[in-house]
Amino acid sequence: MANQLVFSALADPTRRHIFEGLRSGPRTVSEISSVQPVSRPAVSQHLKVLQQAGLVQVEPRGTRRFYFIRREGLAELRTYLDSFWSDVLSAYSAEIHRNSGDN
Repeated sequence: MANQLVFSALADPTRRHIFEGLRSGPRTVSEISSVQPVSRPAVSQHLKVLQQAGLVQVEPRGTRRFYFIRREGLAELRTYLDSFWSDVLSAYSAEIHRNSGDN
């Protein structure tokens, strides 16, 4: 299940922080590690996990590699989470209809 990889990747606070840091735009490992409490090799490993989960993509530009959020990965996650919201609304509607017959 792809969503299991996403949830596992985002369960780690450091990875979440790295992922959230990419919201403002593409960054290199050096740029990301400069604001992280972990080493550059550790940041690279975290980015690899995020990439395997489909949340991050890398783009080579000359001698540098830029990491950025993969919007498609977020869309897949949102679709999955929205399915729960639909279930909740349906259950709420059913409960309202059930209780409206009590009056």
